[in-house]
Amino acid sequence: EVHLLESGGDSVQAGDSLTLSCKTSGYGVNYGMAWFRQAPGKEREGVAAIDSTSNTAYTDSVKDRFSISLDNAKTTLYLQMNGLKPEDSGMYFCAASSFWITARQALGGADRLAYWGQGTQVTVSS
Repeated sequence: EVHLLESGGDSVQAGDSLTLSCKTSGYGVNYGMAWFRQAPGKEREGVAAIDSTSNTAYTDSVKDRFSISLDNAKTTLYLQMNGLKPEDSGMYFCAASSFWITARQALGGADRLAYWGQGTQVTVSS
């Protein structure tokens, strides 16, 4: 059984940095993973994704500020977030695919991702 456990969320000030982690268990082959976020009253949106060949994709609002990566064992997913803005606030979820997927596909297709964590809250104050 696949489990994803996010951590690292916090309440911070605008301009601060945070690193989110997502520890996987039972996820044998890393086909592709992504970070999504959801703010109250808004739809869940893809933030960053990485595929099995380490190609990455980002939503426009976080390009040049966020960086997605995997550890060498490909069991822990990270999201380095710099220059945080209030609009970055929300619940951040990591997700993983059960089949090979490109980073761009993972970013834009939550319905393609079979496994989800419970989320970690990020709150950015101005």
